[in-house]
Order: sequence, then C-alpha cells, then structure tokens
Amino acid sequence: QLQLVESGGGLVQPGGSLRLSCAASSNLMSDYAVGWFRQAPGKEREGVSYINYSGNSTNYADSVKGRFTISRDNVKNMVYLQMNSLIPEDTGIYYCAATRLVRPGLGRYEYDFWGQGTQVTVSS
Repeated sequence: QLQLVESGGGLVQPGGSLRLSCAASSNLMSDYAVGWFRQAPGKEREGVSYINYSGNSTNYADSVKGRFTISRDNVKNMVYLQMNSLIPEDTGIYYCAATRLVRPGLGRYEYDFWGQGTQVTVSS
C-alpha cells in the first residue's frame, strides 16, 4: 500500500508562488506515475498535472500551462508541483495521487492511491 503525504500549501497573494511536495512511504514510488489534483469549494476534483514514472513525460491542464511545473526525485521518493503566477482561481485543496498506469491522463478515476491534501489559498 502506497501512502502519500502532501505539504507546502498556504496563503499567497495573487502573482505569488508556492511549491507543493508529495512524499511517498515506499521506495517503490518510481514504479508509479503521479498526478496532482485540486478541488475548490463546491466544485469537482480536477486534474492539474501528471508525471510518468521516470519523469520524462508530463502533462498539464490548460488552466495551469506555463505557470505550473511538475517534477520528481525518485531517489528521495518525492514529487513536486512548482506553482507560479498564482491567481485566485487556483485556490483549493491540492492532492497528489499515484497510479501504475504507464500513460495515465488527468482523470481522477485512473489513480489508486491518494494523499490527504494541502490547502492553497490565493487571495490579497
């Protein structure tokens, strides 16, 4: 069973940056693709970005392209989401999730293991 723990959320002003981290309990994290999702109050959970097991393939939702960057360090069993030029619409709870699918998309039902989430609030 893979356990994931997110960190790095907080309150930031519009235009600011945050880096989210996702730590895995297992040194087998390199076997999994990892995605970041977010859920705003009253809205469905949506896919933000994913990275494949080796880190050489990534994808982003149109709403975050050019502002967010996903990366991973399989030695440290970590996945990161660098978020720049944040806007109020980025506010929500951010979750990392893992799947054994080789080429997952941004659909939440493709992912088997989930963290508890970290709150990101973009507000002046």
